[in-house]
Amino acid sequence: MIAEAIEASKALMKAVPLLGGSTSTADYKSAIELIDYLIEHDDENPLIEFLSAKIESYERLHADFVPFNTALENLPRGVEALRQLMKDYGLKQSDLRVEIGGKSLVSQILSGKRSLTVEHIRALAVRFNVPTSVFIE
Repeated sequence: MIAEAIEASKALMKAVPLLGGSTSTADYKSAIELIDYLIEHDDENPLIEFLSAKIESYERLHADFVPFNTALENLPRGVEALRQLMKDYGLKQSDLRVEIGGKSLVSQILSGKRSLTVEHIRALAVRFNVPTSVFIE
C-alpha cells in the first residue's frame, strides 16, 4: 500500500508538475485548465482542493502577479473599495443590479445609509475577481 501511494504521487506530480512545486508559467496554465475541467466534469474530485492550494500559492508568490497583488493590497476597503472598482471599470450604480440590486439600494450603500450584505460581498468578489475581504471594513 505504501509503495503504491508513493508511486501514485510521483505519477501525479509528473502529470501535474505544479503539484510538485513547479514555478513554470506553462505548468500553472495547465493546472488552471485541469481545475476548470474538474470543476465542470467532476466537482467532487479531491484533486480540486490540492490544485486550488497550489494555484493560490503560485499566484501569491510568482513575479507575474506582484503588480496585481500589490494593487490589491493597496485597494481601499469596504464601500471605498466598491467606489474605486466602479471608477476603474467605468461602472454606474445601475451596472450593479445583479450583484446588489436597484440603483436606489446601490446609492444607499455608497452613501453609508445601508451596508453591504454577505450576499452582496460574495457577488461583488466574483464580479471583480477579488477576495471578499476587500469589501469588509
